[in-house]
Amino acid sequence: MNNLHSATLAAIALLAASPPTAHAEGSFYLGGSIGSASLSEDFNGFNVDASSVAFRLVVGWQFNDYFSVEGGYNNFGKFEQQFGSGQDAINVRLKADGFMLGVTGALPLSERFALFGRAGSFFWDGDAEINNVTEARPEDTNLYLGAGVKFSINDRLALIGDWTRYKLEDSESDVASIGMTVAF
Repeated sequence: MNNLHSATLAAIALLAASPPTAHAEGSFYLGGSIGSASLSEDFNGFNVDASSVAFRLVVGWQFNDYFSVEGGYNNFGKFEQQFGSGQDAINVRLKADGFMLGVTGALPLSERFALFGRAGSFFWDGDAEINNVTEARPEDTNLYLGAGVKFSINDRLALIGDWTRYKLEDSESDVASIGMTVAF
């Protein structure tokens, strides 16, 4: 595990373990979501245009109705595509996962509904294979941006639907997902 991943894990652990002192209305929360990730990447002359099932786990601190900080883990699944057929078929598989740390700003529309936007850093690594032979193991730190809607079922439980774009070196992956958060 590289130093960026270690620093991100330390920041997430700090967020989770630190009780708030100055913000009485703040709350700690956990969340998760599942959705569809898409990627269009030219890899070694193969134009991979695929989608996969992605998931995200988050931990955060919501300071008030408008602002929170969040850390978590995102897995894009496997983007697989076959070129050709039969014995001459070439199978390309790309995958990536990593840790994120960022901020979320919300615009409450009512007592239960809010729009939100998020931005932060994504510390990721990946694998790129052709016919089950690893061709590359990229890793980087890039920007992510997203937006969504939140529906509060009660004071602790909320449903979220969102779209987030992750930069992965020279490519981008769009993830549309649904999920839940639980406040403590």
